[in-house]
Amino acid sequence: MDKNRIKGTVKQVEGTVKEQLGKLSGDKTLEAEGKIEKAAGTVQKAVGKALDNLKDD
Repeated sequence: MDKNRIKGTVKQVEGTVKEQLGKLSGDKTLEAEGKIEKAAGTVQKAVGKALDNLKDD
């Protein structure tokens, strides 16, 4: 498993936590940061998956 998949998953979780904390506290900046981090994690995870697929071929 490519390290990018693991790091991407971690970023997604961290982003989700930030987003939810922002929503609960009414902090729109924290909520936006969480959404951005979650999206970056999704991209990084996809890159890792693609790299894994290339290694398998």
